[in-house]
Amino acid sequence: MMNYKELIAKLDRNSLPNHIGVIMDGNGRWAKKNNTTRLNGHKKGAGAVREIVEASVEVGLEYLTIYAFSTENWRRSKQEVHGLLKLIMNTLMQEIDELTKNNIVVKFIGSPKGLSQSYYDQIVENCRKSWNNTGLNLNVAMNYGGRQEIVEAVQKLVSDYSINKFQAEDIDRSLIQKYLYTDNIPDPDLLIRTSGELRLSNFLIWQSAYSELWFTETLWPDFNRQEFVQAILDYQMRQRRFGAAK
Repeated sequence: MMNYKELIAKLDRNSLPNHIGVIMDGNGRWAKKNNTTRLNGHKKGAGAVREIVEASVEVGLEYLTIYAFSTENWRRSKQEVHGLLKLIMNTLMQEIDELTKNNIVVKFIGSPKGLSQSYYDQIVENCRKSWNNTGLNLNVAMNYGGRQEIVEAVQKLVSDYSINKFQAEDIDRSLIQKYLYTDNIPDPDLLIRTSGELRLSNFLIWQSAYSELWFTETLWPDFNRQEFVQAILDYQMRQRRFGAAK
């Protein structure tokens, strides 16, 4: 593979994806491969997040959404879940000032259900520091599940319908979009998944209807900015038809 500067030079800045979603998979397998704990694998993965965020800023990406903690992750051991939640909070608190300084907007998308109120409030309080920024929009999918997102959207929609906020014939895709966690966020143009798995795992399942998919065998802690830019270059080689013939 070419070095990072060579890859960056090949990018067509006029056809960048507007929004990239990343399924950060392989921390546990990286830990096993390197004879360390799963939590150390997650800590190593946090370093990869930092590198990809930096690359996103350099490339000029507008939206980056990373899958940090899924609604299914609660099924893991209590020790791992506790460690993950603590790592996510500690990383946010350590990085938020630097992210804000670099004009990055940080938002957490997902359900508050299952999180303590104090934990959720602390996330919002820290993220709020960045909300006047105008650069990269970094969305952290936290306690996120695509099906849960749709369930909660339907619940809110039905509640509003019951008080006559709209009529049944008003319900269309754009209205449903307003009830999703990703309201005002464009659908991802490109979805990247690491570790060799070939599935979406309940990530942005409404929003990814026409996303281009890109898979790599690389485990997330080893994923770097060169491979990230290579994924964008591969994206730029594709023809997107959105169901139409060309």
